[in-house]
Amino acid sequence: MSGKKTGGTGETIDLSAFDLENPEFPAELDELAFRSGGYPYDARAPRKAYEKDLRGLQIELLKLQRWVRNQGTRIVIVFEGRDAAGKGGTIKRFMAHLNPRHARAVALSKPTETERGQWYFQRYIVHLPTAGDVVLFDRSWYNRAGVEPVMGFCTPEQTVRFLAEVPEFESSLARDGFRLFKFWLTVGQAMQLKRFHARRHDPLKSWKLSKIDLASLGKWDDYTSARDAMFDQTHTEVAPWTVIRSNDKRRARLNVIRHVLSSIDYAEKDVKVVGVPDSKIVGSDDRFFADA
Repeated sequence: MSGKKTGGTGETIDLSAFDLENPEFPAELDELAFRSGGYPYDARAPRKAYEKDLRGLQIELLKLQRWVRNQGTRIVIVFEGRDAAGKGGTIKRFMAHLNPRHARAVALSKPTETERGQWYFQRYIVHLPTAGDVVLFDRSWYNRAGVEPVMGFCTPEQTVRFLAEVPEFESSLARDGFRLFKFWLTVGQAMQLKRFHARRHDPLKSWKLSKIDLASLGKWDDYTSARDAMFDQTHTEVAPWTVIRSNDKRRARLNVIRHVLSSIDYAEKDVKVVGVPDSKIVGSDDRFFADA
C-alpha cells in the first residue's frame, strides 16, 4: 500500500509503512493504533475487571431472555461497522450463555442465484425472530449500503433505492412490535491495519481474513462515504444507529450489552450491574457519526 490518508479525527496514517505480508507490524503504526480514530483511552480495560463486569452483564442477559420469553417480545440486533471492528467477538460474548433455542446469530453468505432474483429484503425477513426470541445479525440488509456499493456488487441505483426503502421497512418492524437495535462498530484505521495483520500472520485468526478484507484495504475513504450516506438516510427516530468505538474490544463488548440492557425495562433488573453505557465510546450524535 502507498500514500497517506486521514484515519479519523484528522490524524494522517502513512500507508506506505504497511505491508500485510511482512510478519513484523510497523512500529510507527503500532504506536498510533490504540488511539487512532480519536479513541479516548490509552490502554485496554483491565482483564479482571472486564471479566467480572462481563459475567454480571451476561447474568442480566439471561434475565432479559426470560422476560422476552414471558412477554413474547421479539428483539432484533443488527451489527454493522468497519471490517475488523469486533462484531463477531461481541456477538459471541452476547450469545455465550443464552438459551440457543430462543436466541441465535445470523451471518449470511453471499446470495444465491435464487436470492438475487428476489426482493432484496426477502432473504433477511425469513430470519426475523418469532415471539419470545432474539436474533443478532452479523451484518445485515445494510450490506447494500456498504460492502456491495464499495466493492461494485450492486449498481448505484440499487443502493439509492435501498436507502429510500429502509426507513419504511424498519418502521414496519417497529409498528409490528419488534425491538430493533442497530450498532455500528468502528475502529481507527491504524487499529484496523493491526487487526488485519494479526489475521494474516496468526494461524488461529487466519480464517477471519477474507478476500473482501484484502480488497477493502485501500478503500477506507470509499467506506467512509458509504457510511455517511447510510447514516444520513437511515438514522431515524424509530430505528436509530448507535456507534461503538471499538479500538478496545473489551470495552466495546461490555458497552453493547449495557446499551441493550439499559434500553429495556425487564423483570428483576439489577441497575447497579447494568450501569450506563460509556459516553466516551457510545453515542448517536453527529460527533460520533463523523468519527465512525
